[in-house]
Amino acid sequence: MMITGRNSMSSVYSGRAWFLLVIMVLSSAFVHQAAAQRLTFVEYNVENIFDTRHDEGKQDDEFLPEATRQWTEKRYWKKLDRIGKSILSTSDEGIPDLIALCEVENDQTLTDLTKRSLLRNAGYEYVMTNSPDARGVDVALIYSTFSFGLIRSYGLRIETIEGMRPTRDILYACGELQSGDTLHVFVVHAPSRHGGEKASRPFRLQAADRLLQAVDSIRAITPDARILVSGDFNDYHDSPALVRIGQHNLRNISKEARGSYGVKGTYRYKGEWNSLDHILVSPSIYNKVDTVFIHSPKFLLEKDKFYGGYMPFRTYKGMKYQRKGFSDHLPLVARFRM
Repeated sequence: MMITGRNSMSSVYSGRAWFLLVIMVLSSAFVHQAAAQRLTFVEYNVENIFDTRHDEGKQDDEFLPEATRQWTEKRYWKKLDRIGKSILSTSDEGIPDLIALCEVENDQTLTDLTKRSLLRNAGYEYVMTNSPDARGVDVALIYSTFSFGLIRSYGLRIETIEGMRPTRDILYACGELQSGDTLHVFVVHAPSRHGGEKASRPFRLQAADRLLQAVDSIRAITPDARILVSGDFNDYHDSPALVRIGQHNLRNISKEARGSYGVKGTYRYKGEWNSLDHILVSPSIYNKVDTVFIHSPKFLLEKDKFYGGYMPFRTYKGMKYQRKGFSDHLPLVARFRM
């Protein structure tokens, strides 16, 4: 089942701290008209955007007010505004056109993010999946109606194999750009490495195969289709699943992406930077790529006191809440000349 954004939610959260950002958003329509030939795409694992209510049948108990994490309404709205700030800061001209999100819970969280947070004046709409993932985690695509006219969207269910738990659906969205071109977008949050990389590898290969079935079906009708695949693959660029996807003539444009302050990946584990997040494109838009980078302004980073240098400024460090944190991943940004 596909969920689409609602249009009639009133703003319930306001503040003066980000006045300049809001002014920028209000003028975004004019900026898009002046820069219609450019497209900014963001991929972002936002580290558990959960609301504070229990979804029946889902294991979301840790993100309730009475749980150990003490996930209150105040913390929830703080999280939404900080993610909104992070998204707005990825583009130096107007607002980003398309944002692929991983680790979002449900329709309510996306409605609150796009209609009630710092993003509320951007004119964003969204589509998202409704997956069988046990925790209720899904993926979404936020899009600016000024630059992406949605044609259709749906979720791709990944059939489980032996030992594999139900996982996140792959989101497919097709839309028309201001240039008149049709863009096919896939958002992936592949099965985790729980149980070890080798033991869980077949599960990510299964997800890759489901993705490629959909890509091949598009190319059967439109051989030179403009296709963009992004998300958290829980794998590196040279892992078997990413290699298999690359063999289907999809180029990983983000494998060399870097950021500021020594950032060499979207994720840091035990002092080592690596990228689990990737953006891959078909040859028909490969030559449209302008720049690809990891967005790492200093406010998205904190000092790594154990290993030195910096690390993503996450919302929770273990069970400790960090009021000024954003996510354990950094945004991945690609700019295209369309």
